[in-house]
Amino acid sequence: MARSSSRSTAVAVRRRPAKKTKKKLATGYGLPPRPVAIVPAGKLLATESAIYSVHPGVAKMQKWISELKPKTGCSLEEWIKHIQVMGPKDEKQCREWLKEKHKLGTNAAWWLAERALGDARRFADDSPASYLAACPGYVEAMYAGGKSGLRPLHDALVRLVKHIGEDVKVCPCQTMVPLYRHHVFAEIKPASNKRIDLGLALDDEPFTSRLLDTGGKAKKNRITHKVAIASLDDIDLQVKRWLKQAYERDA
Repeated sequence: MARSSSRSTAVAVRRRPAKKTKKKLATGYGLPPRPVAIVPAGKLLATESAIYSVHPGVAKMQKWISELKPKTGCSLEEWIKHIQVMGPKDEKQCREWLKEKHKLGTNAAWWLAERALGDARRFADDSPASYLAACPGYVEAMYAGGKSGLRPLHDALVRLVKHIGEDVKVCPCQTMVPLYRHHVFAEIKPASNKRIDLGLALDDEPFTSRLLDTGGKAKKNRITHKVAIASLDDIDLQVKRWLKQAYERDA
């Protein structure tokens, strides 16, 4: 009986099929990994919607253009044609001519002379639609070349400020990105190839070794403080608190 039991057991062991173990792939469920689109660092924001808002300066310019004919008798297009035909060809002389001959104010004379005699590309973002179309290019140019490594820091700050309040407006310029609520309360500016300066409108908040003086308070500018952002680790709870404080001061 002992021998028979031993043989049958041996046969059973030989006939038992070996279990095949599936090697789990990194993606799980035994499925092949899906191809992933590689998005370069700093490009994520360019694909998101409603990042940028029209800069208050553009709205101001549109208001000025709409009021030009009722106030002066000529539209912007009519002024430009008149200046190009009848006026001096030098911008400075043209400004003086507009003020003396046509009794225009300094700002109106300056703007009209620029538009009539200056490079038309300088005014390509004068309308809300053209400004918003230009915004991604402003940011791309701002972080080109040696400053490209700062783009992820910029994007992280924009994501952060967008979560602070629904009424935050991100309005890029050619050298910085101001952040508005009712007024500008912060600005993101690549100060060098190594750091971004996060400017803040904090008025009488004490300066520290980290929260530095911009000189804005003495000049009566809104941006009075700045923080150096050189890595993602610099965007910490303290920076988030200062940024929210600046936002809330502009309620």
